[in-house]
Amino acid sequence: MPIQVNLREAKAKFFQLAEKAGAGEKVTITRNGRPYLELRPYTAPQRRKPGRLAGKIDISEDFDETPGEFIAHERAP
Repeated sequence: MPIQVNLREAKAKFFQLAEKAGAGEKVTITRNGRPYLELRPYTAPQRRKPGRLAGKIDISEDFDETPGEFIAHERAP
């Protein structure tokens, strides 16, 4: 069940709210009755793995060649 508290109450109960968010509960802090902040547990960023798409992407043979019609268009006044 999501927890929703106003900013003043969140300030007074921050530790308890942080513990609940760390346990997986959704904690929303409101300001003037509207959602303002959300507490959630820290998740480490995903590390990139070089080569993970190897063999899954095809690049055409003429990828590095610019078609003549584009070059002609750039030179036109």
